[in-house]
Amino acid sequence: MLQEFKKFALKGNVLDLAVAVVIGAAFGKIVTSLVEDIITPTVGLLMGGINFSHLSLTVGKAAIKYGEFIQSIVDFLIIAFSIFLVVRFFNRFKKKEESAAPAVPEVDKKEELLTEIRDLLKEEKK
Repeated sequence: MLQEFKKFALKGNVLDLAVAVVIGAAFGKIVTSLVEDIITPTVGLLMGGINFSHLSLTVGKAAIKYGEFIQSIVDFLIIAFSIFLVVRFFNRFKKKEESAAPAVPEVDKKEELLTEIRDLLKEEKK
């Protein structure tokens, strides 16, 4: 059982997943800082400091904080748009790298067969 667990735990996919989780957590901190420290204050200035979190409706002793919900939606949209912009930037960078790499032409099967025949005929002449 221990050998089987080692085999599972040390598979490439599991290690790749572990690395992705760690990098994702670090990237999450960067995105959170970008949104909280740069984008949200900028959007707040542009929108006149609108904050919905104080809105609520009191029914009896219960307070329905629908403003918090609206604020969460606004925060989500800001975060999603920020991530979209970062991914778009990296995809453009990746496309430039891919276009810079020369494409290897594929050899047609007929051409490959003809090449083999030519090589065999050359060997027979020798």
